[in-house]
Amino acid sequence: MTIPVKPGPDRDEVQAHRGASAVAPENTIAAFRAAAEQGARWVELDVALLADGTLVVIHDDSVDRTTSGKGNLGTLTRADIAQLDAGAWFDPGFAGERLSTLVETIVALGELGLSANVEIKQHKHHKSLDQLVQAVHKAIGQRRPEMRIMISSFDPEALKAMHAMEPALEMAMLWSELPTDWEARLAAIPATTIHLNYKALSVGFLEKARACGVKVRAWTSNDPVELMSFWGAGLAGVITDNPKIYLG
Repeated sequence: MTIPVKPGPDRDEVQAHRGASAVAPENTIAAFRAAAEQGARWVELDVALLADGTLVVIHDDSVDRTTSGKGNLGTLTRADIAQLDAGAWFDPGFAGERLSTLVETIVALGELGLSANVEIKQHKHHKSLDQLVQAVHKAIGQRRPEMRIMISSFDPEALKAMHAMEPALEMAMLWSELPTDWEARLAAIPATTIHLNYKALSVGFLEKARACGVKVRAWTSNDPVELMSFWGAGLAGVITDNPKIYLG
């Protein structure tokens, strides 16, 4: 008897990294719209606080790389970022694209029929973890009833705090390299999901994680060949800049 080899992720397990960031400026509504057009059901996005407590969707702790402006998030307000172009750096065709607050993004994703993996970024300018997670919790509370949300972070304390406020949400621990005590670290949150750099995957780890009831997704893989040997071992999903390559 031949055991069928799982060829790839289920459609629900393909997440567009910062939206379809291979074809549109990352973490913008344009990138999330592109992900929906490619057939994705989930997007991954990053959030951080501005000086006035506004939660904005952006990866870095400054606007220098992905907008027309300069400055650390801790020195900028919502009024400041409203003046910035977040699209022209990627391609002139996206000129005029703006940074969005998490609330604005949640509304847009609902209209697009998308669910969201909200990655909580911890930056030095943040005043407190409590302020950060309270802002995230308030923003995701604006979602439509049918919209699914999961929370991910490199900071276990952020996941612990979010779990305490909304324990029904999936909590995903982000790692670049797998720590030897990963089981204990997950249990302390508690969480049952790991988002791991695809370069750190191994068949042995995936088989153990599956036996423990732990879901594993790989980030950020933009070539299906990189993950071919892992689907049968228990890899659940992928976070990718270009979701269409995994969606067929």
